[in-house]
Amino acid sequence: MSEYLDKLFAPTQLKGLELRNRVIRAATFEGKCPNGYPSDDLIALHREMAEGGVGLTTVAYCAVEADGRVKKEMMYMHEGIRPQVEALTRAVHEGGGKLSGQMGHCGNFSQNSDFQGKRPLGPSPMLNMGGIGCGLPFAGAMTHADIDHVVQCFHDAALFMKSAGFDAAEIHFGHGYGLSQFISPKTNKRTDEYGGSISNRMRLPLRALEAVRKAVGDDFPILGKMGLTDGVKGGLEIDEAIEVAALLDEGGIDVLIPSGGTSSMNPMLLFRGDSILPGMLELEKSAFMRMGMRMMGKSFFREYPYEELYFLDGAKRIRDRIKNAKLCYIGGSSTLESLESVMREFDFVQMGRALIKDPYFVKHAMADPNYINGCTHCNKCATMILHPDGIRCPEND
Repeated sequence: MSEYLDKLFAPTQLKGLELRNRVIRAATFEGKCPNGYPSDDLIALHREMAEGGVGLTTVAYCAVEADGRVKKEMMYMHEGIRPQVEALTRAVHEGGGKLSGQMGHCGNFSQNSDFQGKRPLGPSPMLNMGGIGCGLPFAGAMTHADIDHVVQCFHDAALFMKSAGFDAAEIHFGHGYGLSQFISPKTNKRTDEYGGSISNRMRLPLRALEAVRKAVGDDFPILGKMGLTDGVKGGLEIDEAIEVAALLDEGGIDVLIPSGGTSSMNPMLLFRGDSILPGMLELEKSAFMRMGMRMMGKSFFREYPYEELYFLDGAKRIRDRIKNAKLCYIGGSSTLESLESVMREFDFVQMGRALIKDPYFVKHAMADPNYINGCTHCNKCATMILHPDGIRCPEND
């Protein structure tokens, strides 16, 4: 095994947190929280990730408030789920791993049939295409009081997560969700101090980071997933993304994870490979949403052939700009050759589909220098978030 794979699989530290290796299970939404409550299946999934050898496994979409969920089948951080969350953290620790949670807010992009407010809120008023089928067709603009409320929600959610046994937190600054909506010039048309220049558009994300840090303290790792590009006209592009990274670095983020694409406008830029449209059409219950998918299919689910390390160039530009934070690579690293390349450049790697295909990837790769994962990037696993049982690799059936 090469020195770079030795580096990948060797014990390390993240802000004082002992990790048995540098492999992080990415926050790919599990679809295993019926009515917003963590299920036994969610616990079993992350226990298996720990038993399979990952250093840190990430629970996807830990919404910071009830109306911060995209769908009601996502959990939000509150005392009512403490027993299940503590069971989750215990299971991961017993499996030898550590646990992170991806803190997010949907902002103006809500399909939550249990939504309690009058309408979803983001930086600016807009049509909420994804919410039409559940009676939320329009999104409004946050007032200053609404912004203050969201900041407080990030603080309180982080406080809860740390008290329930999480070892780290990942703030979601990308993929078209709430904080990303403020960062992107496509969705942020404000003329006050939260809009316009990149420093203004970063004001809420930086306040959220500051609030989480205040809640968890200086010795608790905070990771941040950010966009390299929105992949849509008028959206965030790489040159501004580099400045986003610099501001997060100055704000005290511990690890940056440069990704790309937007769940609400261009999801295939994130996935690459086979389109998720056929699977989404098969599993989507809403006739209205199915009709919309068919009408917008080619423009929304664009074609991006899969290739290994497809975010590498952009991630290198982020690495060259920041001064303090560590870098975690994500985006097409399913072979040992790719992982070796990543470890030449970065501190950690996040993996999603390859670990869904084989939760024991790490142990198998450590035992066999010729290990081949077998993920074909068919993306059928991604469509399974709409399945009642949540994600799995259908090719393993």
